[in-house]
Amino acid sequence: MYRSGHGELEVFLVHPGGPFWIKKDVGAWTIPKGEYVDGEEPLEAAVREFQEETGFSIAGPFLELGVIRQASGKLVSGWAIEGDCDPRKLVSNLCQIEWPPRSHRMIEIPEVDRGEWFSIAEARKRIIRTQVPFLDSLVARQDGALLDGRDPARAHRGKTPSADGLLATRPVSGARKGAS
Repeated sequence: MYRSGHGELEVFLVHPGGPFWIKKDVGAWTIPKGEYVDGEEPLEAAVREFQEETGFSIAGPFLELGVIRQASGKLVSGWAIEGDCDPRKLVSNLCQIEWPPRSHRMIEIPEVDRGEWFSIAEARKRIIRTQVPFLDSLVARQDGALLDGRDPARAHRGKTPSADGLLATRPVSGARKGAS
């Protein structure tokens, strides 16, 4: 999700939940994302994952931003949508993880423990390094749309099986959902 507030472009990022991420900040934030289920279109999954991880509903139009490869090797497609939300009202879904690792002890954690609005410059510092191209793509799309007079929020009105973006993203590798 992005907005043009306070005279500059801002993006909404989320911080992963759980004990592994609790003391990590710079380079730990992410775009709400997850994996799709059989028969689900990538954009549908992105919208669903955004709502599951934040509690906020979204609807298009969406901007396609690109496909990136996460450090894990998963391909992630993303989209951007212009909007606004109050990070204090974020409510994430819960998931189970084994903690500590190899302990066979399962604990329940929120997939996301908080969200926040960041300027593009600050988001570049906070976001997971492999997702920086999503920021670059959003900025380029915004700059291009503004230069030629198009409304950047009207760039995409439908679903596409392979797209990219910055709002909600999702792996397109076909793997099943796990903890983000």
